[in-house]
Amino acid sequence: MHMAEQRHLSAPVLRGRLLLDEPMRKHLSWRTGGIAKRAYIPADLEDAAQFLRTVPAAEPIHFVGLGSNLLVRDGGYGGTVVLTHSTHGDIRLDSECVYAEAGAASPKVARYAANQSYEGGEFLAGIPGTVGGALAMNAGCYGAETWDIVDRVLTVGRSGELRKRLPEEFEIGYRHCGLRQGRLGDDVWFAAAWFRFRRGERARARRRITELLAQRIGSQPLNLPNAGSVFRNPPGDYAARMIEACGLKGCTIGGARISERHANFIVNAGGRGRAADIEALIEHARRAVKDRFGIELQVEVRIVGEAA
Repeated sequence: MHMAEQRHLSAPVLRGRLLLDEPMRKHLSWRTGGIAKRAYIPADLEDAAQFLRTVPAAEPIHFVGLGSNLLVRDGGYGGTVVLTHSTHGDIRLDSECVYAEAGAASPKVARYAANQSYEGGEFLAGIPGTVGGALAMNAGCYGAETWDIVDRVLTVGRSGELRKRLPEEFEIGYRHCGLRQGRLGDDVWFAAAWFRFRRGERARARRRITELLAQRIGSQPLNLPNAGSVFRNPPGDYAARMIEACGLKGCTIGGARISERHANFIVNAGGRGRAADIEALIEHARRAVKDRFGIELQVEVRIVGEAA
């Protein structure tokens, strides 16, 4: 057998969709952003692992779920984006844990756990992203954080290797998660997680979800394109309070505006704003808070790509 024939036979068979020059505004909750050179929509977890084996080692890769914590600059992203969100992402009971794939929406996990008479995961209903994103940034709200309920996780590497890991293999902090050995987000990504909840009452858990969602609807500009909280809260204070104290509610640059409802949200009304408008408004708010309070706000949103 010729070597060319051997290479052909050993090449992975991919079942997902490969998109070239994909506009990222279609996949980001801000509804703006540049073009990704390549985007791949895997058919399932195994297909995602197979695809990673085909990506050149030097090419940057970024996993995107619901795009609710991400800004892609107007010049685009010169690497490969893996679009993980799937309405069919597996969520199921596994012994005493709830297993959820990285592409499953966090609110869906909250509802599933409640319907199984588990309590302790209701806060996930207030996280507008996927399990993978929640793990990567230790997302939280209403006094709870994602890694509070993690029993173990499944990661996938560039080689396509799927590996189970325990929480002690990670450095966990406020809106932060890092791998103690390895480069999380560069060579290793989250594929799934097992969440451990406490047994409780189905009706009480569902009622708590309803209450938290009502609170979120009442305090956040959910009717306009946004990416959730832009800045991390500094110790002992709130980014929204500091931005509002600087008189920046309603402040506009191009098509981007600091929300009048919640000052730690930047909205893109009508989808008219560019990524550059949003980034400029982020920097404007940071400078204003630094000048008035002497505190450097840390951006919670991830910004990737090149300027136009």
